[in-house]
Amino acid sequence: MLRSMLRIRRFEEKAIEVFSEGLMGGVLHTYIGEEAVAVGVCSNLRVDDYVAGTHRGHGHCLAKGAPSDRMLAELMGRKTGLNKGKGGSMHTIDFSKGILGSNGIVGSGIPIVVGAALSAKMRGTDQVAVAFFGDGATNRGSFHEGLNLAALWDLPAIFVCEDNKWAISVPKRRSTKLEDLSVRASSYGMPGVSVDGSDILAVHQAAAAVVARARRGEGPTLLVCDTPRARGHEEGDPQDYRPKDDLEAAKRRDPIEGLKTYMLGAGMLTGDEFEAVDKAIVQEIMEAERFARQSPFPRPEEALDDLFAEVH
Repeated sequence: MLRSMLRIRRFEEKAIEVFSEGLMGGVLHTYIGEEAVAVGVCSNLRVDDYVAGTHRGHGHCLAKGAPSDRMLAELMGRKTGLNKGKGGSMHTIDFSKGILGSNGIVGSGIPIVVGAALSAKMRGTDQVAVAFFGDGATNRGSFHEGLNLAALWDLPAIFVCEDNKWAISVPKRRSTKLEDLSVRASSYGMPGVSVDGSDILAVHQAAAAVVARARRGEGPTLLVCDTPRARGHEEGDPQDYRPKDDLEAAKRRDPIEGLKTYMLGAGMLTGDEFEAVDKAIVQEIMEAERFARQSPFPRPEEALDDLFAEVH
């Protein structure tokens, strides 16, 4: 799990570099500081399980097994990208890994996951489907409709709320009366669980229980992870709306440093071993960057390819 979190962190740092060079279209929303949620949940999933991410979805894809080179190529609009360079940062999909897509529309992954969970149940598999979304999404219709149907039909769905307390520039206290969003689960007849989203071991343990419950056919769960946003809504966001102490507090809850400190203290890791793991991941990301930079752009005449698929 430490390796997976570091992989996401180094990938995001490289994405910021590339973005600052003007080599990436659109906007860039990074997952820095929230790695424990995606890794803690996905470390309990199989390749054939499903996930749907958010506009801040690089971490979800990498944690589920997406290759870093094709991910970075996608962000840079290259033909070798996961989606041939047509999806970009906010629309990364890899069906071979069960990744149903990151999405720029708040809360839109929830009904997609409900559909995937319904499919798994109708086919009689023990697959599970996980939707990641932010606290702002819990005030949208897609959240309430999705949870209602998932509970009604006892679907193997897991709803993971990444509660970072900010909806772009609006603090949670100005949009939602509740502090603990997991209590909303009871309105739909499903369990609600709250966990420290900066603690990878706590997230992993909580996710293991709800994934097992879903596989047993006992229905959906709402898992709320308290995870601070360590950077702006997008790169370039000056965050002049945000108190400085809030940002500093978020940075102090770094999940990678937390796990590293725990493992060093428990004798599970040495400083040299940590440096070796980090160095190997940095090398992987450098090779991913080289692959992406050397990859061609899709040709203009390919713009309308892959818009439709034959259904049999």
